[in-house]
Amino acid sequence: MSKPKISSDWLAVCSGCHMSLLDIDERIVEIAKLVDIRSTPITDLKEPDEDGVDVGILSGAVNMTTHEEVAKRMRERCKILVALGDCAVFGGVVAMRNLCGTEEALRRAYVETESTDDEGKIPSSPELGKPTPVRALHEVVKVDVFVPGCPPDADVIYYVLSELAQGRIPEIKDEKLHWH
Repeated sequence: MSKPKISSDWLAVCSGCHMSLLDIDERIVEIAKLVDIRSTPITDLKEPDEDGVDVGILSGAVNMTTHEEVAKRMRERCKILVALGDCAVFGGVVAMRNLCGTEEALRRAYVETESTDDEGKIPSSPELGKPTPVRALHEVVKVDVFVPGCPPDADVIYYVLSELAQGRIPEIKDEKLHWH
C-alpha cells in the first residue's frame, strides 16, 4: 500500500506553526516513514501535486487574494484539509487588522512608522495580490480538521500527523486543547 501524500503551505502567518512542527524533533523521522511529504514552504515543491494529495495542511489567515488562491488550490487538491494554528482556525493576531481597516493598517505599517524613510509607500505588485479583510481558513474553504494553538504544541502536531498517516481523523479535545 502506498504512503499517504501530505502537503503544507502558509498564508498570513509568523511561521511559528511550521516551527512547532519541526519541534516534534526526531519523531519527524517516524512520520516521514509513514507518509510521502510533498510540497511545503521549506521544500523545492511549492504546490500540492496536480493529481492530488491525501492531506493538505495550511497555517495562517487569509488576508490577500493570493492567499485565497493558495487555499482554494490546496482544498481542490487534497482529500483532508487541516487548519493549523490560531491564525488558520480563528484569524488569530492577523485578524486584528480588521479592527482598524486594511488601508489604515497598511498606511501605518509602510508609510507612518518611525523607521520608514520619506519615500515610504504601501507595496503593490501583482505577485502579492490585493489585500482583503482577514478571514479564518474555514471562511474561504471547507476545513476538515482544526488544530488551534499559537502555535499548537509539538506533541499535538505529532498526534495529528500520526493519526492522519494511519488514515484516521484526529480528535482535538480535552488535553489536546491545552498548552503543556
